[in-house]
Amino acid sequence: MATITLTEENFESTVLAEGITIVDFWAEWCGPCKMFGPIFEKSSDAHPTIKFAKVDTEDQQGLAGALQIQSIPTIMVFRDGVMLFNQAGALPAHSLEEIITATEALDMDEVRAEIEALEKSNNE
Repeated sequence: MATITLTEENFESTVLAEGITIVDFWAEWCGPCKMFGPIFEKSSDAHPTIKFAKVDTEDQQGLAGALQIQSIPTIMVFRDGVMLFNQAGALPAHSLEEIITATEALDMDEVRAEIEALEKSNNE
């Protein structure tokens, strides 16, 4: 599956949609980004039901700033609108696969219940 280019205009609607979305924040000048790029593309081909998206931090500085991206590459994983993973640094292929497997295995009803309980305890 080809990767999606994300901008300020389509970021929210993409990551809030049902299913898994993996986002790679990158820049053309970034050596580690260039090393991770082929791993990300190969994984997108291997997982056609997952949305793989890229944010060019040079072109989308407002979006990168709003998401507090301080180092690239940064990988974020969303499922059903919930951010489940956020890490700076290029991942080896096996680590990306482990993250995908773990994300697919999650019971999102349990995740939402945990988030709700945490928010409730923080508001007390």
